[in-house]
Amino acid sequence: MTVRQPRYSKEEFAKRGDALYEAQIRSQVEEGNHGKIVAIDLETGDFEIDKSEIAACDQLEASHPEAQIWMVRIGSRHVRRFGGRTKRAV
Repeated sequence: MTVRQPRYSKEEFAKRGDALYEAQIRSQVEEGNHGKIVAIDLETGDFEIDKSEIAACDQLEASHPEAQIWMVRIGSRHVRRFGGRTKRAV
């Protein structure tokens, strides 16, 4: 198995991923996909959507083996959450 080396610093990685998602991808994926994962190739802007992080990345890597992948959960600021959370009043 080949280990892929990151081409960007952590800060640049996040900046590029967030910019691509907001400018090009968000409007295409939001409707009907709340809670799913978007895996984005930072170099091509191509993306895949799945309910599983691994499946989304595998799908993207199938067409872009050298992808630099940034993930976003649709409708959330975070892909994962650590610790407890409070219930929202509806």
